[in-house]
Amino acid sequence: MGLAFDDRWMWDFWLARNGADYHLYFLQAPKAIGNPDLRHWNASIGHAVSSDLRRWRFLGVCFGPSAKPGWDDGTTWTGSVMHHDGLWYFFYTGTSKAEGCRKQRIGVATSTDLDTWRRHEANPVVDLDPRLYEEYDPAVWHDRALRDPWVVPDPLGSGFRMWFTARVPGGPADGRGVIGTAHSDDLVHWRVEPPVTPPGNFGECEVPQYWSRRGKSYLLFSTSVRRTSAARREALARDGSEAETGTHYFIADGPQGPWRLGAGPFLAGTRSQSFYAGRIVDDPAGRPVFLGTIGFDPDGGFVGALCDPIPVAAGADGKLMLVRDDIDGREVRHG
Repeated sequence: MGLAFDDRWMWDFWLARNGADYHLYFLQAPKAIGNPDLRHWNASIGHAVSSDLRRWRFLGVCFGPSAKPGWDDGTTWTGSVMHHDGLWYFFYTGTSKAEGCRKQRIGVATSTDLDTWRRHEANPVVDLDPRLYEEYDPAVWHDRALRDPWVVPDPLGSGFRMWFTARVPGGPADGRGVIGTAHSDDLVHWRVEPPVTPPGNFGECEVPQYWSRRGKSYLLFSTSVRRTSAARREALARDGSEAETGTHYFIADGPQGPWRLGAGPFLAGTRSQSFYAGRIVDDPAGRPVFLGTIGFDPDGGFVGALCDPIPVAAGADGKLMLVRDDIDGREVRHG
């Protein structure tokens, strides 16, 4: 197990590389709250550093909900970190107590040392466009999805591209989950654009990550059995398969799309919640590896830890696979 704590759970995470060091940021909550289902409402953001993605040095809590009333005084959730023009930019999800933590928005904070973060005065920098994405309606869904921003220099050209978890305003409620997108020239002012992935299969497509390799583009995302649409579950059953929980991906022949769901099964998926919120990163030798959250143990107890890196391979058709060694030393491929 790559990173686990005796006194806290960890789950969604993201990384930033600075020279030889990997900086890991993750949602965490104290086990003292008792029920792991309450962790989302008691979350702060932890920080750890490693040079090999295996041995981590915990640096403490680096961010959390605003102490002042505002759009992010309820929760601060998953995001991403990137470097530009001498500053580190941390994009994160926020909710407010005044709205019952049901409406999500996206903000940004900056840092020079990757540990002390200053909220930007323009926050929130991304809010929902109801013409493109579903507004909160408790009769339809439990929250307004606008979260998990993943930001990189725009692979389509100039400026910057953000992908985020969202839902469209039409269609069956259990299949409205999509990956939304926005564009910016300066990392502060963003133009929200239509979703890049098709709806219909999932209620949520969480913690997206853009990644490319050998002419193929990928959008990793995570979802669960209970957030898989009835239509998809029925289609899987006809094929003799089952819905999974974990990390999956959309694939395209370039960053412009069109995006299609990767061939099943999941890149890392089971009936239980393991290898959720997966990320692909290059290890110190430049080889792509997968990191994911270890969710539940075989008895159904929540673990809340980070796995060790697992090598990633791609087939000739672009299909991604995790390459693992079993106890007999033989190579086993999943995905």
